[in-house]
Order: sequence, then structure tokens, then C-alpha cells
Amino acid sequence: MSRLGRWLAGACASAVAVGLLIAGSALGGRPPRAGAGGGAGAGPEVAVGAYLHYGSPGVERMRELSSWLGGTELRAGHTYLPGDTWANIEGAPDSLRTWARWRQEKADRLFVLNVPMQERNEAGVPDDRVAELIRSGARGANDQHFRRLATRLVELGVPDTVIVLGWEMNGFNYTHRCRPDPESWKTYWRRVVAAMRSVEGQRFRFDYAPNRGGDAIAWTSCYPGDDVVDVIGMDSYDQEPGPTFDEQVSQPYGLQQQVDFARAHGKRISYPEWGLFRHGDNPAYMRGMLAWFAEHRPLYHSITDYCPHGVWQCGQNPRSAQVFREFLSAG
Repeated sequence: MSRLGRWLAGACASAVAVGLLIAGSALGGRPPRAGAGGGAGAGPEVAVGAYLHYGSPGVERMRELSSWLGGTELRAGHTYLPGDTWANIEGAPDSLRTWARWRQEKADRLFVLNVPMQERNEAGVPDDRVAELIRSGARGANDQHFRRLATRLVELGVPDTVIVLGWEMNGFNYTHRCRPDPESWKTYWRRVVAAMRSVEGQRFRFDYAPNRGGDAIAWTSCYPGDDVVDVIGMDSYDQEPGPTFDEQVSQPYGLQQQVDFARAHGKRISYPEWGLFRHGDNPAYMRGMLAWFAEHRPLYHSITDYCPHGVWQCGQNPRSAQVFREFLSAG
């Protein structure tokens, strides 16, 4: 999804939605309850998160969302670096300090940061120019920007940040997309990871997170290698391809293929972005996703919580909000 859209939606987010409880009989069955912290025999612990605002207000809203969920702790704090200038990609936004303080408050928290691979990342750059930029990056032209970002994160005390690098690379839109030159793109990813890992004190994990489905190119064609990927993520909204949740699971390059691919490569999975979209207030989708997380135990999942995707800051999805709240509530 567009970073600019996230920024605008975050800045203009409505007040916390209240009064969303709907009679359970209107929602159908509830997914099997899985506590936010897991438990004996529950498999790896899952960090629950939400994208609530790109900057410092996101931290405060996480506390409020936790209260709405009856005290369930949100352990995954998720934000994005702007992709407009290299200075911002290097970690210039002051809000990183607020996120770093949030991360340091508890040892089991995850700070998840989406990092663009190119400046002017949403400028509608044509394929031929994108191919040139990819090849330039693959030759090392941008290494210094990513070393500066890594140094900034280490200095802020978040050397274990989960880096969602070049997200949705299999799509049509971002300047950091893969399709114009997949082989050079993979080399570029490897250079970025090498540059960031060269900084003393870092313990970053790199999350490879395509869009669900085929999109502009098969996301497996862009995979840069097991030695430079720590987590296999996926951004998955309730939209085509896949009119139903079951089809979103079984489609080519869908949710099941992600799980199978990650298992074959010995990686944890994640869902940096997910939420409602084209099919409106869809409790069946919400039940499906939450049950999927309970079964497959991703490292973390982070719902995009503004309209039309969300359930707490968006009052237009009350039935889905009820499912989300019942499933994840500590009470």
C-alpha cells in the first residue's frame, strides 16, 4: 500500500472508535482463541502489532488500542521511513527516537521498520529508469545511505530492528520494485544487507515481504537468498486476487505458498501489512486471517488500522472489529 496514503491516513485518523460490540450471533463462529503470548504447546510466540500512525502518535495509540483489547500487549511496533529523499531513508525522522524508547521499555518487544530501497519511491518512475537505478544500487552506489541508517538505529539503541526492506517488490508501483531487472535487484538487496550488517553492534533481521499473489512478477523470482533474508513476510489485504479467504490461501503465490516456501528455506513468516479492503466489512476474512495466524504462528502480524482496512480507528467495519476484539482481547 502507498506510504503517502499511510502518512495521510495516520495524520488524519479519526478518534478511537467506540461502541463496536455487535451481537455474536450476527458474526457466525469465532476462530479458536490463541492468547497474545502463546502458551505451553502453542508453538512460537506471536507478536501482535498494528500500524496506527507513522510518527510519534503511533506509540500513544498503541497504548489506547491495547486498552480497547482489554490489556492485550501489542509487542510489535510498526512504522515506515519516508521514501522521498535519501536523508529520510538514512533515518532522519525525529519520530524514530520515540519508537526507540518504546522498544527499549520491554525486552520482548519488536520494532518493525519498513525501509525503502530508492528515493522518490512513489514518484511514478518508469521501468527503464527503475532498471537503471537498480543496476546502480547493485554496483554499490547507495551503500553509504544504508550504512548511515544502520548506524543511526544502533545509536538509538534499536540494533535488533526488523527491517522490512523494499516491501511489495513484486508490485507495479514503487521505485524499489523488482520487475524491471530481477537479477540486478537481488544483487542490490544483497548489497544493502551487507552494508547494514557491516555496522558494529547491529543485530538486524531482514524481512522479505511481497504482496500476496502474482502481481507484476512472481515474488519467488526476486528472492535474494537465504543468507540475506531472516523472515519471509507477506502483505495480504482482503482484495483480488482471491474473492474468498480460502482462495487467498490456495492461489498461486498466496498464503499457503508463502508458508511452504518459508518452511523449505528454514525461515519464520510474518505479516507486516494486512487488513480489510475491497470486500468491505468482512468478518469471514477477519476470522480466516486470525485463525491462520493462530495455526502458523508468524513472528509478528501488524494490521493496517485506518479506513478502509482497520477495525479500531475505522468505524465502518464494526462486524470485523468485533471479531478482532474478541479474538485478541486479554479479557
